[in-house]
Amino acid sequence: MTEFQPIRRRRSASLSREQIVDAAISLLDSGGEIGLTFRTLAERLATGPGALYGHIANKRDLIVAACNAIISRKVNVEAHHATPQETVRAVALALYDAMDAHPWVGSALRWSAGELTMVRILECLGQQIVALGVPEQARWVAVSSLLNYILGVGGQNAGNAQAAQAHCVSRAALLGSVATTWLQLDPQAYPFTRSVATQMRVHDDRADFLVGLDFILVGMMRMG
Repeated sequence: MTEFQPIRRRRSASLSREQIVDAAISLLDSGGEIGLTFRTLAERLATGPGALYGHIANKRDLIVAACNAIISRKVNVEAHHATPQETVRAVALALYDAMDAHPWVGSALRWSAGELTMVRILECLGQQIVALGVPEQARWVAVSSLLNYILGVGGQNAGNAQAAQAHCVSRAALLGSVATTWLQLDPQAYPFTRSVATQMRVHDDRADFLVGLDFILVGMMRMG
């Protein structure tokens, strides 16, 4: 007897760039950059890979487009009647949350510095640094430090969440295990680490991120 294979129906309507980017975001969220290929994307959209190349040139452009879409939807780089500190905090927190929800965004932002999305973020933060009175010769260092902190801490937090998920361990269990290990250290050699071990169990990553950001802002204001 001949075994009949199900026939996959191809999409009859033409695809839009937005549909392709949204499907790419879904694949990136579930499998990271490794999980995104033109073949898997074509299968998700029920089309052939050739139909995608009319909108997206290659995988790098696809990831950049997906990153741009996330940032444009979640991060408002326009300041509306806010102080420089409030604007920096709002943009930084929105970026942190975007990376938390979409862990691949942090790395995509780092290697797409020349793209308009990253330039808009740079411009927004740079204008706030000027408004804070940071001397001209220190502005590049100031904005670089700020961006490195936001992308570094946000990316690390997203990476930690991915690692916990990959090992099927909850955040609470992971932090509890670290705290237990720290408490077993030699008290003579590691007095500070032991002293903060209990805080490791209960700390709030998002709140800590904002505290660190405020440290940087206070330092910048003292430069004026």
